[in-house]
Amino acid sequence: MTMMTRRQAGRAALTAGALAVLGGAVTVSPAAAADDPATRSPILVGANPAVQLFDSSGACTAYVSCWRVDWSVRGSGTAVVFWRPDGVTVLGRDPELGGWLAERFVRHFPELEGLPWSPPAFERCDAHLDVDLARGMRARAGQVEVTVADVLDRRSYTTDGFELAGVPHSLHLVLAPCRSGDIRVAGRALRGTVDFWGTPERPGSSAFVTEAEVWRAP
Repeated sequence: MTMMTRRQAGRAALTAGALAVLGGAVTVSPAAAADDPATRSPILVGANPAVQLFDSSGACTAYVSCWRVDWSVRGSGTAVVFWRPDGVTVLGRDPELGGWLAERFVRHFPELEGLPWSPPAFERCDAHLDVDLARGMRARAGQVEVTVADVLDRRSYTTDGFELAGVPHSLHLVLAPCRSGDIRVAGRALRGTVDFWGTPERPGSSAFVTEAEVWRAP
């Protein structure tokens, strides 16, 4: 990875001595250098917990990005973006909001770097997301259920160097890496386990909760 991500804050924090969001160094493009972060406007406010599972070889078997959008330039609501090697599904009530979350954000998250991405299928259903920085989160959309539990740490993070499709964004959030994460479809747990790194004082995990998440863009 060549840039900071929200998902691996612990790894970067251990080497940089300050919180970075889920791993790697920020790459500042010419476009980012020319952009004044002070002029960026909010485009989304909410929470975006997630779980990424890996098999014994280190390959990603499943990834779920859960969204509670309190406000955005595309409206508000709850959606789940579900990646598997055979395709991407967006679950929720609002196809415009869900598609925007998938294509504007999730598609470009470094968790999926190098992994196949296909045009998302949309499944209209109720989506529910309960976030708790003390305990974790639970999400349910259609037949997909996601649980994140056993919070290991809580820390805040702010950056002006998060790029999505080459466009610099500002991001602020509170991150809570967790010990356990589970993805179930029709009651059956998907194969794979959560990845951990860091130290007891500054742990990292591929299962985590976020709150107070604010994205700003030019």
